[in-house]
This record gives sequence, structure tokens and C-alpha cells, in this order.
Amino acid sequence: MKPFSRLGSGLRAALAAAAFVATGLAGPFAGAAVFNPETFTLANGMQVVVVPNHRMPVVTHMVWYRVGAADEADGESGSAHFLEHLMFKGTETLPAGVFSQTVARNGGRENAFTASDYTAYHQTVAKDRLELVMRMEADRMTHLILNPEQVEPERQVILEERRMRTESDPGALLGEYVDASLFLNYPYRRPVIGWEQEIRSLSVGGIMAFYRKWYAPNNAILVVAGDITAAELKPLAEKYYGVIPRGPDIQRLRPQEPEQRAPRRVVFKDDRVRQPEWSRVYLAPSYFFGDARQIYALEVLADVLGSGATSRFYRHFVVEGQKAVSAGVSYSGRAVGPGRFGLYVSPRPGVTLAETETAVDALLAEAVKTGITAEEVQRAKDRIIAGAIYARDSLGGGARVLGAALAIGLKVEDVEEWPERIRAVTTEEVNAALRAVLDPGRSVTSELLPANAADGKV
Repeated sequence: MKPFSRLGSGLRAALAAAAFVATGLAGPFAGAAVFNPETFTLANGMQVVVVPNHRMPVVTHMVWYRVGAADEADGESGSAHFLEHLMFKGTETLPAGVFSQTVARNGGRENAFTASDYTAYHQTVAKDRLELVMRMEADRMTHLILNPEQVEPERQVILEERRMRTESDPGALLGEYVDASLFLNYPYRRPVIGWEQEIRSLSVGGIMAFYRKWYAPNNAILVVAGDITAAELKPLAEKYYGVIPRGPDIQRLRPQEPEQRAPRRVVFKDDRVRQPEWSRVYLAPSYFFGDARQIYALEVLADVLGSGATSRFYRHFVVEGQKAVSAGVSYSGRAVGPGRFGLYVSPRPGVTLAETETAVDALLAEAVKTGITAEEVQRAKDRIIAGAIYARDSLGGGARVLGAALAIGLKVEDVEEWPERIRAVTTEEVNAALRAVLDPGRSVTSELLPANAADGKV
């Protein structure tokens, strides 16, 4: 029922995140540039962010927990996602199914998602139904009840979800193998949904222990976006969430990724593959890993190389070279752990993956040799900043951006000042980031091929 996600691309502004902690009510953030949020913190440590948007009498209510698949214990992959499903199974006051039925009966929409670094629950309802969903969400923060009769059928739902979304998709399977190769020790090497044999072995007791450890107001963020102000929300937040006792202080203890020195390659052949694809991903800096000063330059670099029809990759392989049906570059640095810088090309029939790889390496070598130009950098910055402005139009976009940011340990300032930080990126910084990130010893190259392909030929 509820999707898992790494929340990969999408709202570029999501990169900046924030965890503004203040006592009492704070006004609009000084120097606001993107969402102009209002923030305050409850006495039990729960952070609250309000994103006013008064165009419709509607609100999006989200509760984010600072726990995801990367926080699971060894041998218990899938715990965070399994718990997300089970959070809809009920409490003493809201039996199984009543939560979702109540939201639907009141004309709302709701869902949840799990990622490597966080888990979130959200509802979009009419403003006069906000108190109702706050009461229900606060109830299940600490009063979840589980029994084997509820857990076993949901386990089968999750196993079916894994079969449909991963086992039946060669590209998704290859993605799991690439992650397991890219991260030697960091828990991003585990799939968010979990390995099948470990999903089968998760116990009710283990999942409840995970719930009691991580689900507490001082490990959660409430974000409400829409037709509301902080002054209106604060009494409701104190009434429903503020009465929940603070839990023990929580530390996210994760293993460190060791130094990497060896290029790796993953080749996956499957008779279900219709479109071959070549890709490569490099371990990259993030807000909390490596040289964080490079993250804004890497955003600009990814745009220059592979974002849209005018990017170097798309023009070279698709438009001018007529050698591929698609091509692109991506970068994600909004993570608790290491970031990723990825390249991909899907060649046209008759073009081998070996030829594609040679062409990619030549294109990258030329970029390193001649450098990214000042004109390219300026155009990329203009596009990126425009995207942040457009994000203001979305009712739920600000809630997602700010929630994800706070959940990984960033600050509201990181979101609100993000356009200015992109604007400040120089051409020299972009070229320095290009030379630094393209380290073969920190990369995994992958090939996705039909089962009958030989030597990369299709």
C-alpha cells in the first residue's frame, strides 16, 4: 500500500535541508528566499515547520522521523519499511484500517514513504480537518498495537511489493547490485525494502523494538503547508504532539565508508531486458561526507553535463551523435552518508555498450581538458534557481523539501539560502569539482543487457 523510496531526483531545492531549533514561536525566516517558513519547537523536542500558502483552504500535514533503512541493524533490512506499513494497523482508539478510512471519509488523501535516511507520513485535507489528522497521527506515534495476525498478511504484501517493483524489473535488480558494490561498508548498500530472506525473518518483537527506539517526538519533525500560520498551528501542535513525553536522546551511529581505490564493474543480463543501458556512478561528497564545499558546484556540474536537451551528454549522444535514445547525469548530495554522482546512456540498436563507454570516457576527458565554460555555468545556475522559484507553487513541495532537509540534519537556512549558494558558485569551482569527482577508484560501472547479448553487443 505504501511506497518505499529513496526520494532520488525531483525537487532540486530539496537538497538544502534544515533543522532550525528554536524555543518559542519564530517569525518568517530572516533572508527567506524559497518557502518563507515559520518554525518553532515543542517542549518535548519536536520540531515544527509551517509553510504558509493561502491560495486554497487546504493543508498538507507531514510527520517525518529521523530513521530510515540505513539505521537498521545488520540482518534486519526492511525493518523501517515494514514498520511504515504496520503503522496503519491501529491503536487502542483507532482499530486497523480506521485511520485511512477516516481520512478518505473526510475527503483527504494520505500515504507514507521510507527512504535510506528518513520515514514520513502525510495527509492532505481541508483546513477544517487538520485537527482530526493531527489527533490520529499523534496517537499512532506512541500507541501502535501489533499482533501476529496483523503482521503476517502485511509481510506477504511487502514480499509481493518486492516481487513487483524489484524482482520483476531487471533495472531495479541491477540498481541493488550497484549499490552493494558502490558502498563497501556504509549501509546505503542495503535496499530500502530489504532483502527477501530478512523480510521473512523480521519478528513482531523486533519491529516493535525498532518502533519504540526511533518513534518519539524528539526524533520527529512536524511540517504543515497550506492555508495556515504558525500562530494558528501552535495550539494544535501543543495539544496533540506536545503532550507526548520526550524519549531518550537518539544518536544515529553508522559505520564509516573506508577509502576506495578500485574501479568495479557489474554486468547483469536478463531475458526481460529490452533496452540495454550503460551507467557509472561515483562516490561523491554530500552535506556530511567528503568535501562538502563541492556540493553546490556538483549541482551545477550535473546540470551542465546531463540535465535537459541542451546538456553536453544529451546533445552529444542523442541529438548530434544519434547514438543513443537517452542520456543524462545526476547528482544527489542531500544525504546523511556519502552522495552519488551518476552518468547513464541508453544506446540505439547497433551501438554496443563498449562503444558507448569509450565515447563517454572521451567526452569526460575532453571536459576535464578544456573545462566547463563560464557561459555553461551561468545558464545552469539560472535554470537551477528558476526551479527553486517554481517549487514555491506546489502545496506539498515545500513540506517535502523542508522535511527531508531537517530529517538528515540540515537547517532551514540551508533550504532558504540555497539559491544564493548556487548563485555564488564559480566556474573554477565547477571545474575543480569535475576533476575531483571523476575518480575511477571510487566508481562502479554497470551494464544492463539482454540475456543473449555477447561482449556488450545487442
